[in-house]
Amino acid sequence: MRTFGCQMNAHDSERISGVLESSGYAPVAEGDQPDLVVFNTCAVRENADNRLYGNLGHLAPVKASTPGMQIAVGGCLAQKDRGEVTRRAPWVDVVFGTHNLGSLPALLERARIQQEAQVEILESLEVFPSTLPTRRESAYAAWVSISVGCNNTCTFCIVPALRGREKDRRPGDILAEIEALVSEGVLEVTLLGQNVNAYGVEFGDRGAFAQLLRACGSIPGLERVRFTSPPPRDFTDDVISAMAETPNVMPQLHMPLQSGSDRVLQAMRRSYRADRYLGIIERVRAAMPEAAITTDIIVGFPGETEEDFQGTLDVVRDARFASAFTFQYSPRPGTPAAAMADQVPKEVVQDRYVRLIALVEEVAWAENQRLEGTVVDVLVAEGEGRKDGATARISGRAADNRLVHVTPVPDRPAPRPGDMVRAEVTYAAPHHLVADRMIDVRATRAGDAWESRQERAPSGVLLPMPSVRA
Repeated sequence: MRTFGCQMNAHDSERISGVLESSGYAPVAEGDQPDLVVFNTCAVRENADNRLYGNLGHLAPVKASTPGMQIAVGGCLAQKDRGEVTRRAPWVDVVFGTHNLGSLPALLERARIQQEAQVEILESLEVFPSTLPTRRESAYAAWVSISVGCNNTCTFCIVPALRGREKDRRPGDILAEIEALVSEGVLEVTLLGQNVNAYGVEFGDRGAFAQLLRACGSIPGLERVRFTSPPPRDFTDDVISAMAETPNVMPQLHMPLQSGSDRVLQAMRRSYRADRYLGIIERVRAAMPEAAITTDIIVGFPGETEEDFQGTLDVVRDARFASAFTFQYSPRPGTPAAAMADQVPKEVVQDRYVRLIALVEEVAWAENQRLEGTVVDVLVAEGEGRKDGATARISGRAADNRLVHVTPVPDRPAPRPGDMVRAEVTYAAPHHLVADRMIDVRATRAGDAWESRQERAPSGVLLPMPSVRA
């Protein structure tokens, strides 16, 4: 299973894996030749196309020499390209869209029997993905989808055309799923949606998202709640209050900016301006002074001038972001922005991109340095360990989602993924913290669940864990 893109894609991949396993498939041991390779794709950036077709090209000779091997392509790029996938890569067996994850086993069987590619793309969601079986990659953290689709019309974004109109789950279904996850050992959930803070609009309750956050606070054993992504347009003060007043909702906010120029935001069809964005951050920090704010920024949107770009740099300085995902604009066919005049030359975009990254790192480093000498609680993760010289460190996420590398105490068992560590921050870098003074360790049910998973894993198979988004 190979996943490109956002957390929603990663969550969909867990559903796809669950559907396959319920149909008799099993994960292949590391290094062994698979009978099936599934790509779950992204279509947000131009590089996503190149990455998929490059991977498919590498697999063509492998498949040709492996009788019975199948390749499936799903996700947003499959929804967009449809028959183009099999035209460019005729050795692909199945192409399926974002709305029919559960049909993959049947499509694979049909392709096997008919000896021809199967392309099935539904135009709208028939079954909410959370009703499908799941093979979660983490024993201690889980994604929980609260909505799918998006009703916004941003001129650069193709997601609404691929994921469809926004569709909300009922609160009781969401809470029941979270309670079931906690009973399995999960300590942390991340509520997912293309526009999480618009949750409830479909069933007429604009206060539903704040209520959902508060309801998460009453679930015994649930220690950490996060959510992504909340566009500023729908961000309301009741959500800020719910975040501040619900102890297990973490002091972290990932809120896309995209641009600090009001003129560019208008051209992007983003329904807020820089002052509103900064006002939300000011209110969040007033309620939660320790909150870490992260964001997404696009450089080089059509018509962006140097003055517009300077506006973005000004917002980065004022917002004091803990980190930012920065992107060079690339036109996506089918979006209004792709047909706009005044496309910014690539060399100008690259220059601005380099300057933006430099400022983001400068601000993030200064923000991290403020934490030196403080004590943080770290949920130990797998796959993010770090070794500096002879010092091997364990890694995980602080409450504010910063990546922390912790030095274990010598001659004591290392904490397991899922355990909680308290440690003092001794050094700050732009993208992580180092905590060389570990104070104590709390063994958790999540650590027990992780350990149990390893004991049940087939010989030679290391159960995969996700890398946590920085």
